[in-house]
Amino acid sequence: MDFNLRIPHDKRHLFTEPLDILIAGTREETIIQIVNIFNDFIKSERNVNFYIVGDIVAKDFLSNQFLKIFVKVCIIDEKTQRNHICLNFENFFEQTIEFQNQEGTISKDCWQLFRDIINSGKRTLIKITEGEEDLLILPLILELPLLNNVKNFAFYGQPPITDSNIMIPEGIVIIDVDKNIQEKVKKAISIMERF
Repeated sequence: MDFNLRIPHDKRHLFTEPLDILIAGTREETIIQIVNIFNDFIKSERNVNFYIVGDIVAKDFLSNQFLKIFVKVCIIDEKTQRNHICLNFENFFEQTIEFQNQEGTISKDCWQLFRDIINSGKRTLIKITEGEEDLLILPLILELPLLNNVKNFAFYGQPPITDSNIMIPEGIVIIDVDKNIQEKVKKAISIMERF
């Protein structure tokens, strides 16, 4: 991608709905549900990778011994609701990369970064040192390869949405990365402004 992207102000509401399956509930409730879902799933699929965007979701996954082993990439900004959060999991990762991504945007440089990380196969922590990570779920999904022998899932935290036509509860969004989801993400990106 040769351009930085941002959400047009009048289209912000289109980016608040969950991209795929919302597991609603508190942190404690959602992590138990995810363990149960993947406990069954792992029995039939051996090659599973998790890609996580967001500090709280990353912390919950990395604190869970079962879920942790499937984590390949975490993208965090060490903030939650504008408050600083400290994650002490750097030793778990093979590499830590610092990156800047302006608030409310997708940096044009993230596409190549994600491609390089995925191709390296290294367990990677991406720290956003300036800006925020929220929208980086979109290019990450598009860069994940669709392979027959590997199943990729992406996760992010869903904040409660109370000011739109549809009430959306808080929870964790599970994205089963497939062709349909990638098409949905391409449509979302197509309405973003280039700058």
